[in-house]
Amino acid sequence: MGRFRRRMYEQYGQEFSSDESYNNAYRKVKRLRGFYSHLRVYIFVNIIVIIANLNKELFTEGIHSSGLTDWQTYSTAFFWGIGLAAHGLSVFGRDIFFSSDWEQKKIQKYMEKEAANTNKWE
Repeated sequence: MGRFRRRMYEQYGQEFSSDESYNNAYRKVKRLRGFYSHLRVYIFVNIIVIIANLNKELFTEGIHSSGLTDWQTYSTAFFWGIGLAAHGLSVFGRDIFFSSDWEQKKIQKYMEKEAANTNKWE
């Protein structure tokens, strides 16, 4: 069940059965595991690709080569990183940095801070 349908059901007060909750949690954990596997493969493969490109430059052109600043050395990591970021957004959602209750938490924090400052001088 998608995020939109779940919110729609929650708005109308319909509760999920335990089987539906389990299935939703199972799918979420499965997607999370897939993302972490993707991240692990991304790191491993890109380390190998970068080291191979740097070693190739080192042995063919010597120390004065521009292997560290060469675009081809990092292009695989860059473009695959864009795909990995898209995968992460699909798993964690758009609310990864600013969740739906983020504003309320910040407002409460600033109100408490302001109350502490006013009580300090009284």
